[in-house]
Amino acid sequence: MAPLRFSANVSWLFPELPSLAARLRAAGSSGFEAAEVGWPYGEPPEALARTAQEVGLQLVLINTPPGDREKGEMGLGAVPGRQAAFRDGLEQAVLYAKALGCPRIHLMAGRVPQGADRAAVRGEMDTVFLENLRHAAGVLAQENLMGLLEPINTRITDPRYFLDTPQQAAAILEKVGRPNLQLQMDIFHWQIMDGNLTGNIREFLPLVGHVQVAQVPGRGEPGSPGELNFPYLFQLLEDEGYKGFVGCEYQPRGDTVEGLSWLRSYWDKRGRPQAGQ
Repeated sequence: MAPLRFSANVSWLFPELPSLAARLRAAGSSGFEAAEVGWPYGEPPEALARTAQEVGLQLVLINTPPGDREKGEMGLGAVPGRQAAFRDGLEQAVLYAKALGCPRIHLMAGRVPQGADRAAVRGEMDTVFLENLRHAAGVLAQENLMGLLEPINTRITDPRYFLDTPQQAAAILEKVGRPNLQLQMDIFHWQIMDGNLTGNIREFLPLVGHVQVAQVPGRGEPGSPGELNFPYLFQLLEDEGYKGFVGCEYQPRGDTVEGLSWLRSYWDKRGRPQAGQ
């Protein structure tokens, strides 16, 4: 069984550094070989690509733009009336992904509109999401890119987010039926919404194209105190044959580099993946 491959989410790690470029350099210096960025759109993609190349990092994931954050938007994929904006954002994401050499784009579903009842708008939002995902799959296929759907918990993090369980996401993927759309498994969100991680990981891992980790409930490092036994979960992912990246999307409790002791321990025990694994 090959050791897991880890990716530094530089939208979360190294918060003491002011720019994405500085955070990419810090990730490279910390031993990462891959990185991911939530929204890279404030900086020219060519500059980010150049920095990543200089420090030997592969960019593995970005998100579609969030929309109008001042109006509370957090993605547009399932939001009625925002189809044109979603498609414009998708085009921007594709441009960045190509420039960065990044093979995956998280297609953000977005929030239930303010004041709306979730149950009342569920059918309309499902329809919008399916239409947008079919369009996105076609656009991404032309560029050999993968689209990802990430359930985000509605108990703590984002009560109005539309896509909140792996069951809901898997049902949508089945309806769309496109091979270049997959599931993004953030273990933090899955634990909060449903628990049953062993069963859910085994059931849904064949659909998963990317994994992210953080401790529950504080969203700190995997090595910080909390509900989750990450040595067990990492072993489970290995045993189940997961070959993708594991994104470190957490809030460092202190210095990011010191907080990576859990990852250095994993590398000491399991070694690092060889090129091509």
